[in-house]
Amino acid sequence: MTHHHATPHELTLAQLDFWEEFRLHPGEAVSTVAHAIELTGEIDAAALARAIRQTVAETDVLALRFTEDAQGPRQFLDETRRPDLQQIDLSDRADPRASAMALMQADVQAPLDLVNQPLARQCLIRLRDDHVIWYNRGHHIVLDGYAMGLIETRCAQLYAAYRCGLPAGDPLAAFPAYLAEERDYRESPRHDRDGQHWAEILAAPPAPKVLRKGSEDYPASPMSHEEPLTDLRAPLLARAAEMGIGWPDLLTALCAAWAVLELRDNSAARSQDDSGRVTMPIWLPYMSRMGSVAIRIPALVVNILPFDASVAATETVAQTVTRLTGRLRKVRRHGRYRIEQIGFDHGLDSAQRFFFSPLINVLPFEPARFAGCRTQRHVLSNGPGDGFNITIRGDGEANGLDLCIEADPTLTPQADFTRHAATLPAFLRAALREGACARPIGAMLPQPALA
Repeated sequence: MTHHHATPHELTLAQLDFWEEFRLHPGEAVSTVAHAIELTGEIDAAALARAIRQTVAETDVLALRFTEDAQGPRQFLDETRRPDLQQIDLSDRADPRASAMALMQADVQAPLDLVNQPLARQCLIRLRDDHVIWYNRGHHIVLDGYAMGLIETRCAQLYAAYRCGLPAGDPLAAFPAYLAEERDYRESPRHDRDGQHWAEILAAPPAPKVLRKGSEDYPASPMSHEEPLTDLRAPLLARAAEMGIGWPDLLTALCAAWAVLELRDNSAARSQDDSGRVTMPIWLPYMSRMGSVAIRIPALVVNILPFDASVAATETVAQTVTRLTGRLRKVRRHGRYRIEQIGFDHGLDSAQRFFFSPLINVLPFEPARFAGCRTQRHVLSNGPGDGFNITIRGDGEANGLDLCIEADPTLTPQADFTRHAATLPAFLRAALREGACARPIGAMLPQPALA
């Protein structure tokens, strides 16, 4: 099913940020998002191609066209922008997989013109009869990470229907339904109450860092460290059960505590009171989809929220986690209020935005699984970060936990980054050990935190 809506729409606040980024960074590949779904096994290539095409037909944002006039940028659905599935056969190459990865990386690194080019590309790359890659590429102005996963999960559902005769399920919902819901929220009393909450939060020190739009100097190669955390699954689930909280919140709270105790460079704002308690604004992505029509709509919906994390090194792990997860719950009650609006309310002008560092992103999402195939998802690009970024991925049961730390080398010295890459995993392992909940949070660092 294809949704037909040619009516021009204003951009959402989130989209306007990416539009401005495009105008301020012309000719740069800044906010491309791309996944590679690698399938091995007994593959029905015809059913897979059919499933991809149907998923693309249901995904409105893959057919968006952007224009600009005196009233500003507008977006509307244009079927000529909906990507056709390209089928590419690399089976005759000496190393088909390496050739496919090079092809996809070249596409990711190519700048996207939001006015004159289609925003999406879909490729089905054959390496062998039993080995293919589905390349799913878009731009952050229309897709966030959840949306990419929603597209892939819908495709897997359709593949199972075409290959195995299982129910095809409901199609993805129409993008204008989300725009209407967002407009209704912004005109509601709840929006005003949420705004008051954030005004009170940002009135307290320390003030979040601010940067001027267009001044971003995104590093070509940010410092990066990846490390599997699969050994943490059992203690993580055990401690989460003991504390009565979800494991993603437990990891978020521990990463926030580590950042407050450990990060002392230019990637973060921080303040310390006379008792030695340190407060730092941590930035957290907020899915903003539960209870919303957006739960079934691929689009840019995710919000980024400031989380005022306050930690004393002498507090116990349990005290710190309990307090921080309580704050998390309160933040989420007001999480639909857009960070762009928070900035306006805080006095930022149209040429300024918050500096989203440090940012902690715990992603407990089930990857798409294609019937009869071994499925691997590779995140090729999810857009740049501002300063210091912590990402932990795993499925809903905490299987396959993986840590990625990234930092801007102009803000974090290499020696500090090397230390952080060692101390964060060590801190998490120490804090999740049996009996650690009663010990001081500062003692979880390889060396005691300085006051």
